[in-house]
Order: sequence, then structure tokens, then C-alpha cells
Amino acid sequence: MENHSKVRFENSYNSLPETFFKRVKPEKMPNVGLFLVNQKLSEKLNLDYSWLIKRDGIQFLSGQNLIKDSKPIALAYAGHQFGSFVPQLGDGRAILLGEVKDKKGNLKDIHLKGSGKTPFSRSGDGRATLGPVLREYIISEYMNSINIPTTRSLAAITTGEKVIREKILPGAILVRTASSHIRVGTFQYFAARQMTKEIKILSDYIIKRNFQSSLSSKNIYESFLMEIIKSQADLISKWMSVGFIHGVMNTDNTCLSGETIDYGPCAFMDAFDYNKVFSSIDYQGRYSYKNQPNVMLWNLTRFAETLLPLLDKNIDKSIKKAEEMLGEFATLYESSWISNMGRKLGIDTPKITDKNLIEEFLNLMQSNELDFNNSFYYLSFLVGNDKNEIETSSNNQKILSTIQSSDWYIKWKTRLNINKKNSQKILKILLINNPSIVPRNHIVEKVLNDAINENKKDTLNDFLNALNEPYKIRIFDDPYTKPPLPNEEVNQTFCGT
Repeated sequence: MENHSKVRFENSYNSLPETFFKRVKPEKMPNVGLFLVNQKLSEKLNLDYSWLIKRDGIQFLSGQNLIKDSKPIALAYAGHQFGSFVPQLGDGRAILLGEVKDKKGNLKDIHLKGSGKTPFSRSGDGRATLGPVLREYIISEYMNSINIPTTRSLAAITTGEKVIREKILPGAILVRTASSHIRVGTFQYFAARQMTKEIKILSDYIIKRNFQSSLSSKNIYESFLMEIIKSQADLISKWMSVGFIHGVMNTDNTCLSGETIDYGPCAFMDAFDYNKVFSSIDYQGRYSYKNQPNVMLWNLTRFAETLLPLLDKNIDKSIKKAEEMLGEFATLYESSWISNMGRKLGIDTPKITDKNLIEEFLNLMQSNELDFNNSFYYLSFLVGNDKNEIETSSNNQKILSTIQSSDWYIKWKTRLNINKKNSQKILKILLINNPSIVPRNHIVEKVLNDAINENKKDTLNDFLNALNEPYKIRIFDDPYTKPPLPNEEVNQTFCGT
């Protein structure tokens, strides 16, 4: 066990009863190497970047050499997967190395995915492959760049192993960070076993770690539930505002810290479609774009059920309290959604009455199969951006002509009341709320293929750098902003990590 003075691990989750986890060490890998490391994130976590990229740092990141005070564990949890309850899932191929304090003094988990078998592995091999690891790295870091709460990627490590999936693939480990890895499914694990004492211990732990404002409330657990409902309503509204489809919103993939977690079959829409699904196994469309708010409410209901013994000694009163709080989800979500979507239309202070205008624009995109991201971003060209660009661009004219010839366009201009005095203000609102770039599926796949199979890491780094500037003004013909041609479309994604 190595002692590195720049890494100070804490083990607060490890101090909970051993029913919460299993003690396990990462498996030894034949030849670990550093594929990517996130310098900016390492600095925020008070980690020595110059050390991380050296051999000892790589051995630490991969779990091959454990730092002093690291007490690695695999977390126990259950979960509803596509609506069916599985009483024990747990970290089957993931290990929590420990927690570090970031520059703001907040605890952050250092978590490995693909580090080998654990007691929760069932029939799995405990491994991950490089493609899905890099995919999660790309998309989670993009989500952070557009201010959507998310787990983050600290590093992608190659293991020197060959992993068998449909074919033989290079093995990898994702080094992930989060405010915590406690999920709805963590609470379900204990509720399924009627372990009320453990539910209280878990609640007290996460309240102290992530929801300290609830400690001053008259009913701490009521406040806690309400804070969870609020944060999840806000998170989903943000997903919806950028056309993001998570793809596998199981209760074990609902992180109670309010962060997006587990980037498996996720993707961003190209042509807008309310019913869009990317997951290769979501045959019924349970986790389609339009269903995400309803699924989150369903997940929150499962969470509230686990808290009933803590809300009130009288079970009927507990149920009533939970139902009242869950009943606020729709209003909280709609308010946040209108606020986010209204600003994407250039409206400074969106109102409830703007809901119709927002929905009409989405319907316009749906009926004309317009690109989601570009339709919003191109509104800036109709308010005061470079008019010459509109006239000379050979691509994406369909979006502009469809919008400008619609009845919606007249209503939108009337709502904004565009004139010389306020057009620059509207333009500013549009540009700071509409990214010019998203990690489009077909580009992600090409970048991954180039990086893994053609050894073109520069292509990957260029893409990551572009995604790190999501609000940069980009021309119509920027290759990163172009929707896929029919032969380039990638309509299915898989649970790879």
C-alpha cells in the first residue's frame, strides 16, 4: 500500500454497517496504461496531475496500488430494471476506492468501473471495454460543460486485457467521481428486507453529506424527500431541454445526489421525435424521450415508499404526506421545464403562458423532422446574428425556411417584440442557453473508432476540446454541428460499461 502525501482519502461510507457493502480490492490487470486523464477535474479534486500521469499515479487510478487510507468496497443496492424488481444488484464491476475533498470542501467519491469481479458480480466478468468507457467520458464531461448535474470522468485506463463481448475488445477502467453513489435502489435494497434501522442510517448519512439544509427542518425526513423530488424534477427538465435521452432510467440508475449517472445507451436526439428511443433493449419505449418525466416520478414514488416508516409513526399519515409531496413533482417539473425551454426561445423571464409557444415549436420540429439542437441554435440567426451566413450556407436551409414560413414564427416574434433596442439582449439570451454543439451519436462513434482502432487520439482530443466550448458561436458548416446523413445515423446504443 503506497503512501502519497497529495492524496487524502476519507471513508465515510465505509464507516456504515457492513450490510451496506462488501470489502473487495480491484483485480490485478496485466498492463495498465493511461488513455485519458482529466486535468481540470484533477485540479478541482486537489489531486496532483503531474503525479497522476506518471507510473505511480496510473497504478493508483487503476486500483493496482492502493493509497494509504483507501478502503475499497463494492456498494450494495437493489433496483427496478425496466419495471421489474431485482432485490440484489450492487456494484458488480465497480469499486469505491474512497472519498476526497474538492477545493470547496465537498466530499467526492473516487469510483472505478471495470475493475474486476465483486461479490455482486453474479455471472458478470467484472470488466469494461474501452469504447463504452470513452463514450461515458465524452458525454458526462459534455453534460458538465452545459451545467447539467452529472457524475464526472477523471480518467480512462487501458488494462492490457482482451475482453470478450460479441467480439474481442480492449479492456478498460473508467475512473468516475460523484457527490455520492447512493441510489433509489440503495434504499430499496434495505426496504425489501424490511431493515428500517438501516434505512434511517442511510437517510441520516446522505442528509448529512448532501442535504444539510434538511437538518434544520421540523420534520427532517419530509424535508429530505422534498429536496430529492425538487432536484430530480430540475434534472429531468434539463435533460429534456437539450434533447438528451438517458436510455435506462432504472431505479438503480437514479442517483439521489441529483446527478446524471450511468451513461449506457444514452444519446442526444438529431431529428426531433417525442417517441425517440436509443436503447437496444427498450422494446416498449419505456425510457423514450417523452416518458422521462413520468418515469422519474415513478422512480421517486418507489423511493418515497422506502421512507414511509420515517415520515410518521402512523403509516396512513406517512402515505398521505408522501402522496402530497409526490403530487408536487408535476408542478415543479413544468415550472423548471418552462423556464429552461423559454430561455432557449430567447424569453428573458418565461411565464406559464409560454407553454403553448414552446410546445408549438416542438410540434413544428416533430412534424417537419427538424434537428433538435440546430433548430434552437439557429434562432439566433433570425434575431441578429450574421445574416450573410444564412444567405451563403448551403446546408440546413430547411430549418430556417420551415421556421420562417410557419405561423409559429409570427407568434414568436410577437412574444419577443423584436426591435433594434432589445434584439441584442434577446440574442445574448439565445446564445447562452443554446449550445452550438452536442456529442452527436454518429460523430461519437466515428471518434471512438478512430481513437481505438486507428490510434488517432488527436481526433478524440479535438472533439473533447470542442465539446468543452459548447456555447462558442459556430458556423453552419462546422462538421461537429452537422446532423447525420441517412447512411450515418446511429439509432441504437448499448449498455456497454
